[in-house]
Amino acid sequence: MAGKLAVVVLAAGKGTRMKSSLPKVLHPLGGRSLVECVLDSLTDVDPTHRLVVVGYEADQVRTALAHLTDVTFVEQTEQLGTGHAVQQVLPHLQDFEGDLLVLNGDVPLLRPATLRQLLEVHQTRQNEATLLTAQFLDPTGYGRVFCNDDDVVTEIIEHRDCTEAQRQNRRINAGVYCFKWSALSKILPALKADNDQQEYYLTDVVKDMTPVMAVDVDDAQEIQGINNRKQLAEAYSILQDRIKDEWMAAGVTFLEPDTSTVDITVQIESDVIIEPQTHLRGNTVIGSGCRIGPGSLIENSVIGSNATILYSTLSDSQVGDGVRVGPYAHLRGQAVVGDNCRIGNFVEIKKSTLGDRVNVAHLSYLGDATLGNQVNVGAGTITANYDGVKKHPTVIGDRTKTGSNSVLVAPVTLGADVTVGAGSVVTKDVADDSLVVARAKQSTIPGWRSQRYAQSDDA
Repeated sequence: MAGKLAVVVLAAGKGTRMKSSLPKVLHPLGGRSLVECVLDSLTDVDPTHRLVVVGYEADQVRTALAHLTDVTFVEQTEQLGTGHAVQQVLPHLQDFEGDLLVLNGDVPLLRPATLRQLLEVHQTRQNEATLLTAQFLDPTGYGRVFCNDDDVVTEIIEHRDCTEAQRQNRRINAGVYCFKWSALSKILPALKADNDQQEYYLTDVVKDMTPVMAVDVDDAQEIQGINNRKQLAEAYSILQDRIKDEWMAAGVTFLEPDTSTVDITVQIESDVIIEPQTHLRGNTVIGSGCRIGPGSLIENSVIGSNATILYSTLSDSQVGDGVRVGPYAHLRGQAVVGDNCRIGNFVEIKKSTLGDRVNVAHLSYLGDATLGNQVNVGAGTITANYDGVKKHPTVIGDRTKTGSNSVLVAPVTLGADVTVGAGSVVTKDVADDSLVVARAKQSTIPGWRSQRYAQSDDA
């Protein structure tokens, strides 16, 4: 892209209609905040300056974007309109020569290609201002943009000020602008608030610039702003359709796309099958050949190739190749499962590391444990890792087998090739190649009957 480009994102508003203590621009949409979605749309235009105008709960916005090292925050202590917001960047761009792209922090669906097209038209035609516009079937409530046959803007009129004839014009202002900074910086200081709201409107600068052109966006959904929860839900639905369409084009199968959701941040390899009612969140990676779901939630987790996750929940965990999980398993808190393991129904694994070919078939809890390879965990085995004050580790060596309903009281270490008898409560370390049985000797009293039942029979 020729020439230098600065971008300012307007993110100072409260968003009263969201009915929330959270600033509007920080509401999440598909794994990222609204303002992060806006910043993500800049990938094709490569700006030299990224400025974010903050106001309401400015510290919250700064903290939420602290991971972005190339963003400069600009304070707008009073929210007096879009023109006033852009006025605040004047001290930050005193020596800048290039173009300024103005975006709104609550318009998260803009595609990078759209901004690239806007900038290309602006620079190719050497405009002083270029507006992104859209053709709405029902433009009621929107300001109208009037152009000649060459898309040169002749007038911008607010809906309430339009005549009936002018209201037939379906071209509306999207609120996205590209300006030649040398021209805009001269006009901004003289901007006045001559309106009922006593606000400084950025559109007022357009009448003093020439040439000014309009660029219609191909997909009007891109310019949809977020002012309330209903619009947030509508934007989420649009975003989900985009995300799943892209993954299906890349070789991922969604059996019922409308029932599943995928965050922007998720990565999926080819030949993955996503069953109905499956939700992929955060920084999740799904390896090739996996079958995920139905009814699974995976968040911030890495799944290896050819794994199956059935009716299960995984968070902050890692699963190797060829692993079968579920139904109704729960992996959380940095659980790491090796290759070709079986994690069966009603198994919970927390902050534990399992080697390859481990079998935990059903009804078990492993917490703060380290298991070697080819361990078989019997049904109902529990690691008792918490003493009421702090957690303790359990270590289980290669090829060890625990019997059903075993309890391993941490801290405890079982060596390799150990067999734990069913129903044992193991409280001491066990050496390699051992059989451990830790339970009371069975006693049988013949001819005994409960006195209660005996009285019932006599009656």
